[in-house]
Amino acid sequence: MGLKAAPEDQALLLELQTLDTTLRQLARRAEKLPEREIVDRLDSTRTALERTRAEQSGAAEDVRLELKRTEADVEVVQARIVRDTERLNTSASVKDVAALEQELEALGRRKSDLEDIELAVMETLEQREADLAATEGELATLSSAIAEATSARDAALAEIEAARAQAAAGRQTVAAKVPADLLALYEKQRERYGTGASHLRGGVSSASGVALAATDMTKIRAADPDDVILCPDSSAILVRTAESGL
Repeated sequence: MGLKAAPEDQALLLELQTLDTTLRQLARRAEKLPEREIVDRLDSTRTALERTRAEQSGAAEDVRLELKRTEADVEVVQARIVRDTERLNTSASVKDVAALEQELEALGRRKSDLEDIELAVMETLEQREADLAATEGELATLSSAIAEATSARDAALAEIEAARAQAAAGRQTVAAKVPADLLALYEKQRERYGTGASHLRGGVSSASGVALAATDMTKIRAADPDDVILCPDSSAILVRTAESGL
């Protein structure tokens, strides 16, 4: 014999299905929440900017080291110029004086070249630091946007969670009224096919949205009110009511 259940108990399955549909929709809504997508997109942008900032910071640090090396080279040349100038001022040897003057001339050219390099490095450092500052400014602005988007996302999720909790509580209340064997069949069909109960309204199964064949309708009309019938199209429990067109 097939499963039997009072028509009023079978009708409870429609309430249960409505609540399960609501819960499924809420879960999908939470997963596809626009606010969530906004936060994810902003987080991706922040990750890219943080990578850029790290690269720019490294590039700026390299230029700072280069500037320190150039400044040290200038100091070494300047120290040699001071030393040779002192020796020139105290030397009595014509030969030594000529050599020192020649070396001082070379040192002067070397210092001039190094100072040109130093100036170029300083300009490069200025540009690197400006680029880094601009990126840090973008990150600061982005952080504010992320905070606002996160707040909006959390508020939306809280609203969905409140609706979910309400629907879950309602489901628990309705499920407690359904006979165990009928509930077990409902859960089995819902897990297997996605829908546990279908309302037969005007000869149309709500689960499939398709009008049942005449032969199926004949069998359904011949069934007892407490017979539990499965929809031939959706395999959900077919719940008959005054609207079923029987």
